[in-house]
Amino acid sequence: MTKIGIFFGTDTGNTRRIAKDIHTLLGAGLAAKPVNIRTASVQDLLQYEVLILGAPTYGEGELPGLNTGNATESWAEFLPKLAGSDFTGKTVAIYGLGNQKGYAKDFVSAMIYLYDSFRQCGATLIGASSTDGYQFKQSKAVVDAQFVGLALDQDNQKELTPARLSAWLENLQAAWA
Repeated sequence: MTKIGIFFGTDTGNTRRIAKDIHTLLGAGLAAKPVNIRTASVQDLLQYEVLILGAPTYGEGELPGLNTGNATESWAEFLPKLAGSDFTGKTVAIYGLGNQKGYAKDFVSAMIYLYDSFRQCGATLIGASSTDGYQFKQSKAVVDAQFVGLALDQDNQKELTPARLSAWLENLQAAWA
């Protein structure tokens, strides 16, 4: 199988740390080294059959980017570059970071922008996860009563991340096998 591409957007490093954990858990033989989306092109993503994409949620459900105060470009600037791209035959899984207590009305909402953008480009989306075990009011990233990807809260439930990440990756591997 072609190596899995791992791309993330971050300004603080939490999303990058999760990307590195994913790379470690999958192994270098299966997954390429994680790449910050600010340094990537659409062609970089298209070289992989499987993509794992990560984004934190800023403010009121926003993607990271210059408009949210990031020092560098991120997903907010990258997603418009996808216009006209064909990801048919590509499999995409998304993980998102958020704070379910501090931002209970927009917990991990940024995942929906990645989900919608790649779906519109023809990608097959996998990796939906249960909302059980989280306490939030709403999220744009909940579709059909599930998160569109893996939701992680490094502020309030950091201790649950390793088990959630391992279980999610096992499910992904079964889906793309």
